[in-house]
Amino acid sequence: MYPSKTAAAGRETYLAASVQTASPAQLLVMLCERLVLDLQRASAALRSGQPSQAHEPLLHAQEILLELNASLDKDVWEGGPGLASLYDYLHGELVRANIAKDQRITDFCLDIVVVLRDTWREAALGLLSVSA
Repeated sequence: MYPSKTAAAGRETYLAASVQTASPAQLLVMLCERLVLDLQRASAALRSGQPSQAHEPLLHAQEILLELNASLDKDVWEGGPGLASLYDYLHGELVRANIAKDQRITDFCLDIVVVLRDTWREAALGLLSVSA
């Protein structure tokens, strides 16, 4: 069963409002959560023998990594250059995974991104408790 057009429009409005009102830390977590979701979808498609269904989520994941890297101010934090290198590495691996439709590479990247998402989520929660 698919949601009605009205329900889909309501969801889009809610998501747009969520993004517009989110803090930078919340936006970072949202991007990482979507990155995880894209890789889960790509992995599931590859596992089920539908490599063509993995293409779009892998492309979107690559776009998210490019955005994360572009928005990273490497000079503000001593870990910035290392994180930029990780984003670059993951992007390259996902390009390889998409070309080869390789589930092993996709799952490897997913494992890394889950840890990254959890780390950013924990940091964002820490910021919320400090500002409260």
